[in-house]
Amino acid sequence: MTVSVSIERVSIPLHEPLVITGHSFSHLNTVWVTMEREGVIGRGEGTGSYYLGETQDSIVEEIESITPALESGISREELQDLLPPGGARNAVDCALWDLECKEAGQTIWERVGVTPPELTTVATIGVGEPDIMAEHARRWSSYPHLKIKLSAESPVEKMRAIRSARPDAVLVVDANQAWSFAELQEYLPALVELDIAMIEQPLPRGGDAELEGFDSPIPLGADESCLSLAELDSAVSRYDVINIKLDKCGGLTEALAMVEAAQHAGKRLMVGNMTGSSLSMAPSFVVGQFCEFVDIDGPLLLRHDIDHGLTYSPEGVVSPPSSELWG
Repeated sequence: MTVSVSIERVSIPLHEPLVITGHSFSHLNTVWVTMEREGVIGRGEGTGSYYLGETQDSIVEEIESITPALESGISREELQDLLPPGGARNAVDCALWDLECKEAGQTIWERVGVTPPELTTVATIGVGEPDIMAEHARRWSSYPHLKIKLSAESPVEKMRAIRSARPDAVLVVDANQAWSFAELQEYLPALVELDIAMIEQPLPRGGDAELEGFDSPIPLGADESCLSLAELDSAVSRYDVINIKLDKCGGLTEALAMVEAAQHAGKRLMVGNMTGSSLSMAPSFVVGQFCEFVDIDGPLLLRHDIDHGLTYSPEGVVSPPSSELWG
């Protein structure tokens, strides 16, 4: 049966710019895919990874290149061989999951065999001056978990200001590839004193071989250094935590395979996002069921979310997505 495929570029402004190492984001620029078969609709969202050069245009071009195959009704398994990991495959893969659920009259939870509890997400604080970052930490005073974006500029000073403002919070640091191995070693004693729960991607992608065999007193997480299942083997020998993002690995199908492989390797798990609406966070919520660290706060950064979006409590507790949204 023929499938109708619609591709839409979507841009949503953020409440305020999100600053990370080397970049500042003012808008979510993403792509929505809608697939319809005999009146049943499935949807997915793909944002891609800025550091890999993915854009709305490149994502749309990739999807358009396989539109005839999508219209013929390919499976998710066949999709994995048609597109590489990334935002385009993520959007299509998640749309196919949604379509499957609705055609079968099942929820995503029935499809994957999980009874979902609520999740508690971090709130993200971008790079800024120490006093500004501390003020933002206080702004999220009801959120028990915070993720702090850091550069190589005064990271310890900034974390001391945040810890002073939020002595109660679980703090995760995300350096976004900003540090050298020497700088990581220099910062670690102070970060241990500040009771940091995890350090995400301290070293550059492709420049982290020095972590091989390094015994860090704080768990280290792989983000840019583990894009997909193909890179998991190298990451598990250098990192304690694997951050799984649908936009990196190319959708929920591969993400669930990464969960199984990382657990088999004895690694702790995190689910992350490249910013996105609730249409991105809904399938990420599925991955979050297996994760110790949960970062699905994308919609909180936006001026407006998609209809039927996820519900976030004042304490950062996120309820499972409704079928009207996805799955």
